[in-house]
Amino acid sequence: MRDEPGETAVPLFPPRRRLPRRPRLPRPEGPALPRRRTAVKLLVVGGLASVFAAQALGALLPHVPLLLAATAASLAAEGVLHRWGRGMVSLFAKSHADVTVRHVLRDLLLVVGLLRLGEQHREGAYAPLVAGLLVLYALHWAIQAVSVLVRRTRTLPVVTRNIDASALRLTPAPPVLLRRPGYRLTVFGLPSTAGLLATVAADAPVWGAAGLGVSLAVAVTGLGALSLRLLPGRRPAGEQEVLDWFEGWLARYRPTVGLYFSGGASSAYQANMWLEPLARLAERPVIVLRERFMVERIAATDVPVVCLPKVTTLMRLEHSTLRVLLHPSNSGKTSQVLRIPTVKHAFVNHGESDKLSSCNPYAKAYDEVWVAGPAARERYALAEVGVEDKDVVEIGRPQLDAVRPCAGPPAPGAFTTVLYAPTWEGWDGNPGNTSVVEAGENLVRALLADPGVRLLYKPHPLTGSVDPRAGAADLRIRELVRAANRARGGARPDAAASAGTVRRTTDPEGLTAAGFRAAADQAERMLLRSAPEPGRAGALARAAAAREEAYWASLPEGEHQVVTGARPPLYSCFNRSDLLISDVSSVISDFLASGKPYAVANTSGLAEDVFRKSFPTVAAATVLTPDAAGVPALLDTVRHPERDKLAGERAALSLRLLGPADPPSQERFGAAVRALSAVAEAHRARTVERLAAGTPLPGPRPPAADGTAARRPAQREGA
Repeated sequence: MRDEPGETAVPLFPPRRRLPRRPRLPRPEGPALPRRRTAVKLLVVGGLASVFAAQALGALLPHVPLLLAATAASLAAEGVLHRWGRGMVSLFAKSHADVTVRHVLRDLLLVVGLLRLGEQHREGAYAPLVAGLLVLYALHWAIQAVSVLVRRTRTLPVVTRNIDASALRLTPAPPVLLRRPGYRLTVFGLPSTAGLLATVAADAPVWGAAGLGVSLAVAVTGLGALSLRLLPGRRPAGEQEVLDWFEGWLARYRPTVGLYFSGGASSAYQANMWLEPLARLAERPVIVLRERFMVERIAATDVPVVCLPKVTTLMRLEHSTLRVLLHPSNSGKTSQVLRIPTVKHAFVNHGESDKLSSCNPYAKAYDEVWVAGPAARERYALAEVGVEDKDVVEIGRPQLDAVRPCAGPPAPGAFTTVLYAPTWEGWDGNPGNTSVVEAGENLVRALLADPGVRLLYKPHPLTGSVDPRAGAADLRIRELVRAANRARGGARPDAAASAGTVRRTTDPEGLTAAGFRAAADQAERMLLRSAPEPGRAGALARAAAAREEAYWASLPEGEHQVVTGARPPLYSCFNRSDLLISDVSSVISDFLASGKPYAVANTSGLAEDVFRKSFPTVAAATVLTPDAAGVPALLDTVRHPERDKLAGERAALSLRLLGPADPPSQERFGAAVRALSAVAEAHRARTVERLAAGTPLPGPRPPAADGTAARRPAQREGA
């Protein structure tokens, strides 16, 4: 629904001479949250370094009270980091000062302290403690080696959801404590560290021996538990057995249409928006993924999901009943699946806008390009990127069935709900990509200044990923929203904060929840994700709808919201808003289905008339300048529809962008799938006929009788 990484707000046909860039407005001062976070990180690093320095000083002097206090403080700091400082844990790991290194250093300093004390008393009594500590570390590395072997046996060549995988002899995953080396060493080594501390304090080696004994016993138990999983009868199915099982499932299920997706962690929304239209098809659908982590990011669905990380596994689809693959985005791995000749490929995109990415030359690699309405067809024709008009199919936007039409202006005395949903900054630094940097704070301040406005701020998930200024502006906008809520009579968490509570109250059976324990790995989740029961799809839809209604009902009237994450979805925000303010993106195209007013922030530096001509989706919008001077007049238009001069233009633009309402988009989508499937079937039939008749297929010719390669008829001598 949002623009994919790489989209930039560059006009499809920019003017030959750009107007001078508008001078950048000074940004209002806001809370320096990034600097504050940096200061906290530096404080944590400095504090932990000071603790280790104090421990080293106590060990070298030796000074028993200082050594005890510093070691105890170091252990407490580890607990705080593990519980509240996950970001700092990864920062230390990148600096090669992870929890394992810190634990070894902590024990080493204790040993140094013991040896220094031993110089004055009985050094020989402490030597067995040092030896026991070395044995503990040897067991730790042995556990890690076995853990790696176990993980490899549980890493299957195919990952699935909604498919019965019980035949693969899958078992629950080992405890997470045995799989995380740093965490494991800290926990297993805690008794030995405590014993060494007691030995330092009481000068009694028996305490250190007791602590080491407990740690060694626990480590041996963990090593044994992991080693048992390597026995032949305890391992999951091997690679070839899994591949044979997968081919058997393909033969039984006989999929006909699939959704193919590959991308980064933040791009899952591009596939998720097609899940419901895919599930409503009369065909036998399947979702084909390439990245293992993406299996968990695909939203709740009853459609079978298969992840095929390797190209050799992906090629097994060539001999399946699969006829059509739908592609919501382009990726580097798309070219791999396009090599399958028995499948026809259609590019459905994840939203349409006036950006160049909506008519990318890569689209000519697909058999067909499915678009929403006539505007996209014209866009491809004018762009001349190699996509022929006969290969463009208008199907509408089946996702927009969830967008409710405008029910009229806000009731007198009711709040006017405004959705501000800017896109991200893109890769090229063009100021017209996003309004967050130059206009975002001005727009939000102008909206919050109206006591009758309720603001929903939903930033693009990639905001700040390229330009730090966009990320900083986003944080300042969020703080403005929080301050406005405090001034209005109370501060509550952002929208995502109460999602868990709402889910539990509206989904008591856990239909939309993951339902996995924290230690579950992909193999265990495959085991638990068996084929869904009949009627589960309807239950999922009802639970999701009830959850969204309960979420909105749980919010106090008039409370501003910062909406992040997948819930509530963007279309739900559409239905709750009276007005959209956004940038040039697919968001405004989808919002047209509601018929409600919308505005676009112009931070491109182009004059308004040039801006409208460059971006057709702006034709029915109110254009706002970076200073947000037009916000009061815009709100007045929303509250008094008789003053709205753009209603007719919105209806006409919606028809051009999204196509007609009759027949419904879902029907046109299904018809396009069936038509392309028929083309694939005919192609397969012709191939079978040629093989039966002995007609050679296109490709390398067999060698000649003398063993030399056969020359094609068109090849000339010396070529």
